Amino acid sequence: MISASFPGFNGYKMSYLVYARKYRPTTFEQVIGQKAVVQTLKNAIKNNRLAHGYIFSGMRGVGKTTVARLLAKSLNCEQGPTPEPCLKCESCVDIQEGRSVDVLEIDGASNRGIDEVRALKEGIQYKPLYSRYKVIIIDEFHMLTKEAFNALLKTLEEPPPNTIFILATTELHKVPSTIVSRCQTFEFRKISLNEITAHLKEIIQKENISISNYGIRLIAESAEGSLRDAQSLLDQSVAFSGEKVSDEDLKEILGTISRELLFETAETILKKKPEQAFDLVEKIVNKGYDLRFFHSELIKHFRDLLLVSSVKDTKDLLTLDDSETERIRKQIENISSDEVLHCLNALQNGEQGLRYSSHPRIYFEVLIVKLCQFKNIVPIQDIIEEVKALKGKTGTGAQASKKDSDRESKRGENNAGSVLYAKPVPDEKKQNRLKEENKNSVLKEPKVEEFLNTFKARILSVNKEEKNQ
Repeated sequence: MISASFPGFNGYKMSYLVYARKYRPTTFEQVIGQKAVVQTLKNAIKNNRLAHGYIFSGMRGVGKTTVARLLAKSLNCEQGPTPEPCLKCESCVDIQEGRSVDVLEIDGASNRGIDEVRALKEGIQYKPLYSRYKVIIIDEFHMLTKEAFNALLKTLEEPPPNTIFILATTELHKVPSTIVSRCQTFEFRKISLNEITAHLKEIIQKENISISNYGIRLIAESAEGSLRDAQSLLDQSVAFSGEKVSDEDLKEILGTISRELLFETAETILKKKPEQAFDLVEKIVNKGYDLRFFHSELIKHFRDLLLVSSVKDTKDLLTLDDSETERIRKQIENISSDEVLHCLNALQNGEQGLRYSSHPRIYFEVLIVKLCQFKNIVPIQDIIEEVKALKGKTGTGAQASKKDSDRESKRGENNAGSVLYAKPVPDEKKQNRLKEENKNSVLKEPKVEEFLNTFKARILSVNKEEKNQ
């Protein structure tokens, strides 16, 4: 709790504690979304299988520093080492309040040089003063310099007795492999949407805050997997609106894009109205929205359209209220899911180009016009059915023509004196005579006679048709 007095204010005390600190877990059981990490550490404490170095990696606000402090309390509790610290002894209280001399929390971003690491190495040579273990917590560990990393190698591999390093980082790929190989690495996952929502509901109930389920889910979605971000957004919302937080206030605080504008843009694209694209972009710019941010929200909107057109029960998959969900259903009444998917893919493919474009407005206008000019997609099943229908018609016509020809031939046979003649075939003698005549006519030509006299050759056969060609 923060408590401060100022001269002239009659002993006024500032005692407010933000939700992120007020509702920080004090035991392993209160940690949200990190079951595998918590279970492994608890078993290690029970079975006395503690490593000398740990790396906690993961995105912001998922519990890395909190779990590091809980591990320090579990090791130094007067009733420990125990996975369930008492939270009442002097050691637990000192660690909880951040004033334990044997638990050092170091900011790696501001203490990143080799001189700071040398001072740290000298300090850990001494035994813990009041606790069982000396715990070194280095936050944002990846910010250390190359020389600082190298200076820590030997210490991490063979630290002094009863000394444990806990290295927290949001960018594990920047930590040298020589450091990673000397520690046990734990990956902290993003907190799920449902877990954040449930935690926010607990806070709202304890703080007597009035907020709709849609508003809670909106905050949880904006946090993007960070529990601390969700707590901070809730704190900010209460500061803005008081104990009754409306959905409109939340949208203004979170800076969300107007749903009306998203529906209007989607309507322009799906109804093929390119003439409205330029006025639409003008409206977006006049409202002060960043085109890149609006584009990302439009992608999410088309994702919602695809979800509603593909899935019957969307209750747990959408953050929209019932009225907006129903409006989406009306917007895609005569639109196939393939067409929505086509537009969604085009929007995603254009995201990188818009991000690096020197003229984002022109790029976005052209993109909307292109989407409006997409031809309607005919489902493949409909095409197959049409082909089958055409094939059936063709087969029926062929059978009818065959029946007509058979009927005509029978009619000709029944007519008296009618005879069908085939093409006359010349007999063998006539064919030989024709060949001989061709041969003689060729021999009489001057060029042929000259050739025969020169090479003493004789003609075996002549094809008159080839000669004429």
